[in-house]
Parts: sequence; C-alpha cells; structure tokens
Amino acid sequence: MDKPLVKCSVANCEYWAQGNNCSADKIMIEIDSHASMAYDTEFGAEFTDHQDKAASSSKTCCHTFEPRKSKS
Repeated sequence: MDKPLVKCSVANCEYWAQGNNCSADKIMIEIDSHASMAYDTEFGAEFTDHQDKAASSSKTCCHTFEPRKSKS
C-alpha cells in the first residue's frame, strides 16, 4: 500500500520535508482532550487502540510531531 501524502507546515518537526510534506512512516492523530497523553509510556500505550470522535479538524492534534534535532 502506498503511503498517503500528508501535508504539514510545522517546519521544526523532525519529519517535516520540503514542500510542507510529512515524511513519517506512521502518523498518530488524537483528539484535543487527549493532547497531553504520553503515548511513549507503558500506561499511555494502552490508549493507542481506542476510538474517539471529533466534531471538526480543529478539535484534533498530531502526536507524530517530534522537534527537529539540531545538526552538529
């Protein structure tokens, strides 16, 4: 299956690519009410299989964001 084109304007993300494209292999999108959830902890991992509903795109956020590493 081909990877879908995902547009992103957050240029300081590790996965930001030229043309405002996302180069991540996987993308995690969550509703705003779970925005502070730590998915990299054991407890947070339990929530990756849940389903929620959002009223609009403005009620969602991307958990794939990772600050771009500085080049040394």
